[in-house]
Amino acid sequence: MSANERAIRALRELLQKPGNQACADCGAPGPEWGSCSLGVFICLDCSGIHRNIPDIGKVKSLTLSRWEDSEVEFMAENGNAVAKTRYEAAVPVYYYKPTRKDCQVLREQWIRAKYERREFTEAGKKLTYEEGTRDGMLMKRGRDNGQFLSRRFVLSEREGTLKYFTKYDAKEPKATIKMDTINASFQPEKIGNPNGLQINYLKEYKNRNIFVYHENGKEIVDWFNSIRAVQLHYLSVAFPGATDAELTPKLTRNFLKEGYMEKTGPRQTEGFKKRWFTLDHRRLMYFKDPLDAFAKGEVFLGNSDQGYSASEGLPAGTHCNGAWYYGVTIVTPERSFLFTCETEAEQQEWVRLFNDVISTPMTPQEYSMEALYKYKH
Repeated sequence: MSANERAIRALRELLQKPGNQACADCGAPGPEWGSCSLGVFICLDCSGIHRNIPDIGKVKSLTLSRWEDSEVEFMAENGNAVAKTRYEAAVPVYYYKPTRKDCQVLREQWIRAKYERREFTEAGKKLTYEEGTRDGMLMKRGRDNGQFLSRRFVLSEREGTLKYFTKYDAKEPKATIKMDTINASFQPEKIGNPNGLQINYLKEYKNRNIFVYHENGKEIVDWFNSIRAVQLHYLSVAFPGATDAELTPKLTRNFLKEGYMEKTGPRQTEGFKKRWFTLDHRRLMYFKDPLDAFAKGEVFLGNSDQGYSASEGLPAGTHCNGAWYYGVTIVTPERSFLFTCETEAEQQEWVRLFNDVISTPMTPQEYSMEALYKYKH
């Protein structure tokens, strides 16, 4: 057995240790790369990010590269669990830790924050996200013409708001977004920019979307985590007895699923029309176009005990005159909603997600949301 074969065998054994069986940065199972400079086991995608950061970027394949004995010893002395205690010792509860499903800019800035800037190595360190205010320019998509134009955004912890202004010196904001209705999620493919961020909020009981980006990846991720920090402060004041574990799930969240389905109207005799759907926990919103500012409508998904259900297929006798034939039926106490999907796999995934939501007990806030939805309709 050659020296390198022994090294690779030793590395395989190290992979079985607690913490090393998933990527140190995104949690992907079965990491196949190692950082010789940090002593962590990482996935292929994260290894590419490491390689592009000169200060931390010495990475090798666990099976294809040549490993020195000293490097294997370094990996054994460190590993993911040790690195976590060092580089993630003081990650704030509001800071979003990306997973392998998250976009490149989120994962890259998480890796840079941990290893390059060493933001989380000591408790009590004042971070940029915690300054209570943030004021800067972001490129915002125009609601009517679709052009991206530079707009001033101001985040205020004291006011519990995010405002944006059409001109830098404008006295009155174009919109004031309250922290209790805001959501933010990265949508690079939808927006057409690798740093694209979708901000979603309620405006006069209607769901409103705005789409922004910044050319600098750190800047847009800093905005994102600053919003989460202000949200956490707002919630801590609103729910003084709540724990961090209870409040953190109420911060910004990724949509459960987005994609096209066809739908028919309330009489179920109209033609099926193609719409873009967004499932945001109990809210299923639909849009004519993915980048529309306002939803054309929405379906509230309550709990099965209140008469909500979702199933594959359409009621007998339904005249399906759309292009797609894989039906989905959602039943609510008020009416049924009929949709069709392009493929059976899409149909099954939508129904699985609907049923996951419907089987989850409702919170007091969700009962209020349901009452508001019924009031609006």
